[in-house]
Amino acid sequence: MTSFRNISRRDFLKFCAGTASLLGLSEAAVPRVARALEGAAKKPPVIWLEGQDCAGCTISFINSSNPGTAELVLDTISVRYHETIMAAAGHLSEKALQDTIKEGGYVLVVEGSIPTVDPRFCQIAGRNFVDIVKEAAGNAGAVIAIGSCATYGGIPGDCPPPGTGMGVGEAMDKGLIPKKPLINVPTCPAHPERFVGTVVYYLLYKQPPPMDKIGRPLMFYDKLIHDNCERRGHFENGEFLSDWNSFEQRNWCMYLKGCKGPFTYADCPKRRWSDGLNWCIGCSSVCQGCSEPTFYTGMAPLYDKTQEIRGYRVETIGAVATGIVAVGLAGHFIGQAMTGRLGKGGPPEEGGDN
Repeated sequence: MTSFRNISRRDFLKFCAGTASLLGLSEAAVPRVARALEGAAKKPPVIWLEGQDCAGCTISFINSSNPGTAELVLDTISVRYHETIMAAAGHLSEKALQDTIKEGGYVLVVEGSIPTVDPRFCQIAGRNFVDIVKEAAGNAGAVIAIGSCATYGGIPGDCPPPGTGMGVGEAMDKGLIPKKPLINVPTCPAHPERFVGTVVYYLLYKQPPPMDKIGRPLMFYDKLIHDNCERRGHFENGEFLSDWNSFEQRNWCMYLKGCKGPFTYADCPKRRWSDGLNWCIGCSSVCQGCSEPTFYTGMAPLYDKTQEIRGYRVETIGAVATGIVAVGLAGHFIGQAMTGRLGKGGPPEEGGDN
């Protein structure tokens, strides 16, 4: 792959413009983005640790094509230590980790939950994972919990012993690891653009981006999946898929089949996956709510309707929605009612405790 060192100035500025757009910045910010990325030697390195995980977020990260993995690892975020993708092994890899920790000021990325039952879980180089994260967090400038497992526990957090794990924020609250500025970048797996956008924002402003009450960057997690869902019109018309084999119902709302989009905050309808090609609902799978703290147990069974829209019987929701459309309030009223925010001030608030 081509590195920033070998591309033209024009192509480099195109990349910077795309990054500025990803962060919701105007064209006037492009020179500032360029300066931040050009200062590769001065920007903080990245230590990436893996706990109780499936490496799905790593796979998502290295499958990034725009920018490519080479640009990400060598130019954009300067990964110093990553057990899965680094070339070094054994004592050399551990030396890279220790040298970076001594320097301090790096971004610590944690993928996977923190094991809480048996200290032997996730041992690396003969050391317990909790101890490694504790040491690495000590000199970190900021911590990014990437993926559902690292943010809120995910599937490992819902498993019975001996597999129980917890998210990074909870581990901080319980004193297992030092408290540091924490940014949660959930979904299973995490989208590479959300991760890169978060890191570039940190490089630009030397602080975490504006976040909601549970630590998610508002630039990626400020709207319900339902708000921009391509099947939203069918929801408002009361057209709900009940038969997977029905040709007529193939594009109808999947709420009755367990879709958690009405209760889930993420920009999946806009960002999509596989380089913008498709996303869960686009390929006729329900939203599983993997950006929310209640994933997995709180969203299971995934293909059953497990949550009610507050104040409505599902048998009459279509009629109710149609009536609301008639008075021009469907989008606001339904979205607020679904999440229990009706009359409580609307979108997620910035700041707050994780």
